Order: sequence, then structure tokens, then C-alpha cells
Amino acid sequence: MAESGVLPTRAILCEVREVTHEFTLPNGRPLRVLENISLTIHSGEVVALLGPSGCGKSTLLRILAGLIRPTHGLTLYHDQALQGLNPGAAIVFQSFALYPWLTVRENVRVVLTAAGLAARAAEEKAERAIRRVGLSGFEGTYPRELSGGMKQRVGMARALSVDPEILFLDEPFSQVDALTAESLRAEIIDLWAAAHGHPASVLMVSHDIAEVVYMADRIVILGANPGCVRTIVENHLPRPRDYRSPEFLHLVDRLHDIITGHELPDQPPPVEPGSITYEPLPPVESAEIVGLLEYLDARRGKEELFRIASDTHREFGHVLNIVEAAELLNFVDTPRRMVVLDTEGQNFLKATPEARKAIWCEQLLKLRLFREAQAILQKEPDHTLDRDHVLEMIVLHMPQENYETIFRTLVRWARFGNLFNYDEATERLMLPLESTP
Repeated sequence: MAESGVLPTRAILCEVREVTHEFTLPNGRPLRVLENISLTIHSGEVVALLGPSGCGKSTLLRILAGLIRPTHGLTLYHDQALQGLNPGAAIVFQSFALYPWLTVRENVRVVLTAAGLAARAAEEKAERAIRRVGLSGFEGTYPRELSGGMKQRVGMARALSVDPEILFLDEPFSQVDALTAESLRAEIIDLWAAAHGHPASVLMVSHDIAEVVYMADRIVILGANPGCVRTIVENHLPRPRDYRSPEFLHLVDRLHDIITGHELPDQPPPVEPGSITYEPLPPVESAEIVGLLEYLDARRGKEELFRIASDTHREFGHVLNIVEAAELLNFVDTPRRMVVLDTEGQNFLKATPEARKAIWCEQLLKLRLFREAQAILQKEPDHTLDRDHVLEMIVLHMPQENYETIFRTLVRWARFGNLFNYDEATERLMLPLESTP
């Protein structure tokens, strides 16, 4: 996809060209997580990777950082093929990744020593980085004595201490409270703006739409299964940005529409005549689906998708999965970015516990995987089915999906409705006694 609007005078720091990446599943089959991605990171910009869970955001970041070598395609740094780690990059991870037995000073200094700096130079750089992130006075403190926000500041100091040309942020604010996260975002932008070339650019991974609107100049929206670039949105809002301004909220809404339009289409994709469709099962618990229905019922049957994520304090990508699961079972509809309780969902909520199981089973049997598993169970003399048989069905008909995750979801949903059970000891599915012909 062509990237419009990028200033040609800005140097390209690193890029990927037609990158595809696959992981190998336990059964030896490949699982494609990224497909044909081309992306450039220019000097003097903040770029965000935004998309649902499982779309390969962190994998792409790690490829650009040189932590992962892609299955196909090129990774370049200053127009040279990258061999090993990106020499101009440093990463701040989601989990603080601090050594608990080292002090703040020692946690920062350890990366400088590993980079080959002499003790005196490492000490000076560590002290300077600690001051930059506002931790002066805490140099001798251990991680267990720090708050979540302070731990992440140590991670920032460690990354900044090596004077990176590109700072990679892998959802670094998701483990801290909302106010701390807001403060850290502003501090990162201030450090970047005053960095005089170190870091020259920032690449961040996030699932938080408001966060990327606040921080990023370009927002790369990824689709899933496998991960691919859907579109790239330029953000021309002047800094400092106001979360409450109409222009800010308008861009947030625009990104919501783009993401929900791709991830929750109102109409299913066309199916070729004669083809057999197996519906992937979103990895969510039955209780989460019921919780969504009860949440909507308490709000007159509808709510905006982003508001659901905000109210429930859930990752936006996981909320998408819950909504997708409820829609798969015909309990909700998703016009644009709204989630609306459907008639079947209303009937489910009004029903007794036993009647709920019957409605749940009825909806499960509209999905081919459940329908075929039950049909095979009914035909078997002992009404049981080996786990491997079901895994083969999943791998054969949904090769892009994680077959173990699909299987676990199948079992949990089936148990909730007493459609069939699973014995972990024998690894066999079985019909409940009352359903045995």
C-alpha cells in the first residue's frame, strides 16, 4: 500500500518490504501471522501500530527491532539489510522486565555494561537517563519498592540510556493506571520532541485508540488472520493535543469506524457456491458473552463499542472478540460501531437457567463445527470422540487459526450449554447421558 503524505525530505530509518511471517504449530503446520507487509519509519515521526488482538502488532515491532527474522521479505536499517538486532533501536516492553535483585541504577547500568561501555561511562549515562525520566533520588531503590508507573520509568530510562535512534514501545502503558498512563504518554512525547535526534523516531504498539491519536503522527491500522496493513491514517493535529477537543474526538471516531468496519462487518463475506464454511470461534469465555448481554440489557439494549471497552476496563481487542462471539451466536447485532441486543439475546436473558442452556445449544448447532462434532458423537457406538479427530477437523478447515485455542473454546461453549462434555484424562468428547440416543 502506498503511503501518502510522508515528507520526502525525511530520511528513512528502518523499513520492512513485503514481509510475511509464520510460526510453526506443535503439529508442524505453519501459522501465518503477517502477510506481505511493507512499512517505513522516517526520521522525526511517531508511528503507531493499531489493531485487534492477534493481528501481529508486536510481531511486526519485533521484526523491525531485529528480534525476529521474518519468514519472507526484507528488514532494512538505513537502507541496509538488517543482520541481527537493530543497532539504532531500544525497546520499552509491556511487562516492566526489570531484574528484581538489582536497584534502579543497576537495572539501567546493566544494558550499558552489556553494550561494552566502561564502568565510568556507564555510570554517567545511567545517571543521566534516570534524571531524564524523573527518578532522581530513587537510584538505590529496588523494583519491589516502586509503583507500576515508576517501574515503567525505569524501563524508559534503560531504553533511553543507549541513545537510541528509534524508540520502540510495546504497549508500555497497559500495566499502569489511567492517570499514570496519561502522564507517561506526555513524558514520552516531551522526551522525543526535545531529544535532538535521540530518539529521532518512536514506533509504538497499542490497542488504545485515544492513546495513538494523542501520540502518533501516522497510525497504521492492521487487520488480522493473517496480519496485514488495512490503511494508514495521517494525524495532523497540532501538539500538545487535547483529549477533549472536537478535532481529537473526531479522529478517534474515524478510527473506530475504520476498525469496527473491518472487524465487525454488518454483512458476512460472500461464500462461493458449494463451499463449506467453518466459523472460527473467538477465544472468550461463555460467562463473558453472558456478561455482555447483561451489560447491554442494563443500558436499554445498546451501547457504543468503545464505551463498552471503557466501562469494563477491558482491552479493546478482547472486547471485539466478545462482541464477535455474541454476534456469532445471534445474540447481538453490530450496526457501525454500536452493539445492539438482538431478539435472541433478549429471549436468552428472560429465560430460566435450564431454558438458557436450550437456547445456547440451539445457537451453537447453527455453527458447523459444533453441528458436525455432535453428529459424529451421535453416530459413534460409545458416543465418544477422540480429541485428535476434532483437532484434525479444525486444522483441515481453518488452517490459519490456532487449533488448540479453537478446541478449548469449543469445549467451554459446549459445556456451558451441556451440548457435550470433555474428559481431560482420556482426551475424549462425549455426549451427556440425557442426550444419548
